[in-house]
Amino acid sequence: MKITYRGDYALKAVLDLSRRYGELVTINDMARRIDAPVKFLEQVLLELKKGGFVKSKRGKVGGYLLARMPEAISVGDVIRFIDGPIGPIACVEKDYSECRDVYNCVFRSIWQKVNRATLEIVDNVNFGDLVSRAELARPVFSYVI
Repeated sequence: MKITYRGDYALKAVLDLSRRYGELVTINDMARRIDAPVKFLEQVLLELKKGGFVKSKRGKVGGYLLARMPEAISVGDVIRFIDGPIGPIACVEKDYSECRDVYNCVFRSIWQKVNRATLEIVDNVNFGDLVSRAELARPVFSYVI
């Protein structure tokens, strides 16, 4: 599995919208918060909209918002939609038959274990979980006079 810049920004955009669930977020504000180029982020958000992850509202008071609850979107959902299959190599797929050595290959079982472990993580972490983690990681300031 390789996460592209497009995939990384998509994950960051969904997390940003998850942290502001139910609010309209402007692309410029989001780009500033996630340190993304606006033009590139526009393309990513259009893809996420096609995938049903985000909705948009046009106009002067427009912006983007999450189309589903953060808990209903896993990290794996976004990665698969933007970057494609998560497996480390094509032969981990059950019905793979492109390689003549697929059933004798000693590496295949290793890649299948890597694949299962990766899927266990990315499919069981949702954006609701990530919002909670981000809130816990946020520094708490204490002022004493």
